[in-house]
Amino acid sequence: MDVVVVNHNTRQHLDACLSALRDARVTRVVVDNASIDDSAATVRERHPGVVLIDNTQNLGYGAAANQGIALCLSEYVLLLNSDTVIAPGALGALSEYLDHHAEVAIVGPRITYPDGRLQPSCNPFPTLLPTLLAESAAGQFLSYVPLARELYLPSSSHTRARPVPWIMGSAMAIRRSAFEAVGGFDTAFFMYFEEVDLCYRLWAAGWHVHFAPVATIVHVGAASTRRHRSDMAVQALASRLLFYRRHYSDLAVGALVLLIDAVVFVRWVLGPLRIRLARDEARRAQLRDEMVAWQRVLRGEWLRPALGRRT
Repeated sequence: MDVVVVNHNTRQHLDACLSALRDARVTRVVVDNASIDDSAATVRERHPGVVLIDNTQNLGYGAAANQGIALCLSEYVLLLNSDTVIAPGALGALSEYLDHHAEVAIVGPRITYPDGRLQPSCNPFPTLLPTLLAESAAGQFLSYVPLARELYLPSSSHTRARPVPWIMGSAMAIRRSAFEAVGGFDTAFFMYFEEVDLCYRLWAAGWHVHFAPVATIVHVGAASTRRHRSDMAVQALASRLLFYRRHYSDLAVGALVLLIDAVVFVRWVLGPLRIRLARDEARRAQLRDEMVAWQRVLRGEWLRPALGRRT
């Protein structure tokens, strides 16, 4: 199994990610999307055995992943975010799972935060009800309802291997022949929903996507995006809309626009109260960034194509 890591301005995390892979006898590829924090120099100096693609512009996650996977020769490729650290034995366990499940194109491992908490990585396709649950407090509420908790994939226990609609792209083991058969990642998705789109097309082509807790990978999360929270919040909604335009009816697209506008309007109205009630300045700063994002959404910025190309 080869390994491809996509990086953008996360030099320290990238160093830790590659250090965990140092003893693995596999091809390791880093695709750096025009970082300005000396990420590429760190790879050259500290990890000379790594194949480096040093892009001069930020091509987006999917396009960078395509570049890296194109250099791989192994049938299996583990695609990682740069803020991940794999546990010993993870590569072998994921390879073995794919060996024994010939119908599976992608398998996702168990993912945790650095403090050991589970990071939910199994998700339903984003039809209107899952979108409402994800974009409102309703989804969080389900995690406290015993029966509903296991039925709703993001709040499920993540303790058993099973088919799932899609798994989070921060760590996914990919069968390269299946990936190539569907054309890889759609590069129209600059950031967010590129893995949703890929899994959707793989299912449509007759392949399966599985979650399997046979290996654990630690993922910090949002390491390259937290400095641009407003931009990323708008980008996430724009990518959701692009997914709808790609795969769902015009009626569904219209319903999504109405749903998101309604949810965001409520968030914007409640924003000042949430800021006043916030427990510390860091949380207040995050909420202020969100208020900027919701104002941009209500102005219609998320409806514009290729929004992320400015990032």
